[in-house]
Amino acid sequence: MLHLASQSPRRRDLLARLGLPFGRVDVDVPEVQIPGESAADYVLRVAADKARAGLQALAESGEPGDAVVLGADTEVVLDGVVFGKPRDAADAIRMLQALSGRTHQVISAVVLAAADRQAEATVVTEVTFDALDADTIAAYVASGEPHGKAGAYAIQGGAELFVARMAGSHSGVIGLPLQQTAALLRRFGLQPQPFATHDHKA
Repeated sequence: MLHLASQSPRRRDLLARLGLPFGRVDVDVPEVQIPGESAADYVLRVAADKARAGLQALAESGEPGDAVVLGADTEVVLDGVVFGKPRDAADAIRMLQALSGRTHQVISAVVLAAADRQAEATVVTEVTFDALDADTIAAYVASGEPHGKAGAYAIQGGAELFVARMAGSHSGVIGLPLQQTAALLRRFGLQPQPFATHDHKA
């Protein structure tokens, strides 16, 4: 059975669109970039760590050995610097000021892990923000939406208005690139049925 190693409701909703039943497994993986590690390597490593931690947790709970675990990570990157989740409102303002009027990258990595194999995909999406004035940034931060979001914004929310141009995967910016995820699932013998409806564990 497929399991999602993530606590993100956005990632859960995106995976549900593929029409496959899945369970969830909570993992606690440190998201700390190693000195000298590139942004892309960092995102892929965290996604892989989540998948493997989920697989281990399931094995320890007595889950059947045919479990497949999906781990994913998404980060905003500007000039090679990873913009993680803002620590507070001031940090969110700092991030949005830096992104204002600039093109940044959103790197989203997906890793599928089973007892006998692992497969991965990394997607880079270019996102260009319009110039944001101080009042707009302040109002957006005050809305609370930037909290817990990489780069201090949610493209599926109010920040949709900030995007002047995007080249790549919209779902990848939200947290799970669906086309690439579907391709990985097929390699594990799982057939996405995006127009079907399945119940999955909350």
